[in-house]
Amino acid sequence: MTTAAAVRTDERIQRDVLDELAWDAQVQPNDIGVTVADGVVTLTGWVDGYARRWAAQRCAQRVRGVRAVADDIEVRLPGEAGRTDAEIAIAASRALEWDSFVPAERLDVTVANGWVMLRGEVEFGWQRRTAERELRRLRGVRGVTNLVEVRPAGRPDTERIRHDLRRALLRGIGTERVTVELDGDTVVLGGVVRSWWERDEAERMAWSTEGVRAVRDQLLVGG
Repeated sequence: MTTAAAVRTDERIQRDVLDELAWDAQVQPNDIGVTVADGVVTLTGWVDGYARRWAAQRCAQRVRGVRAVADDIEVRLPGEAGRTDAEIAIAASRALEWDSFVPAERLDVTVANGWVMLRGEVEFGWQRRTAERELRRLRGVRGVTNLVEVRPAGRPDTERIRHDLRRALLRGIGTERVTVELDGDTVVLGGVVRSWWERDEAERMAWSTEGVRAVRDQLLVGG
């Protein structure tokens, strides 16, 4: 009886995702359609910026019962808000320079048809994620491809990384259902989490751990 009560129908998930999209001011205005099959949400339609598309994904991931999100949203930039590739490139370079946590001098930005390509090297995984987040917010950006490589300063201590990350996961999301394995300097996350928020937090913590060069996320979202 308890298990049955915990199961959420596709119709209920669809209503909740639509409500979340209508509630979140970051997504407005939007023309987004939502379909759900076996807990997998498909987003269709269009928005007027990449930042809104990203916010829409996050809305769907926040809803309880969502197992995965397929994003088919199109970014359509209004004529008056359009920016040339050169203008976007300048804005991207300045955004990276203004963020004191990002080594902008080690990064390279190219823009083609509103799509930003980010290359370079950083020492920590969280710097890679921060740089991408800064670029997603820029007006006129249709998408971001993050090719930045993480190169830790020293050789990874696998036992220390495993120990520190397990403790961080226990503090942050309070679960021991996430397994942490290392393949060289790559962290492999496995197991089950209760929500997309927990999955995102686990990946963020892994990228934030010193000595980690890459993260392979194999987590499942379940009950």
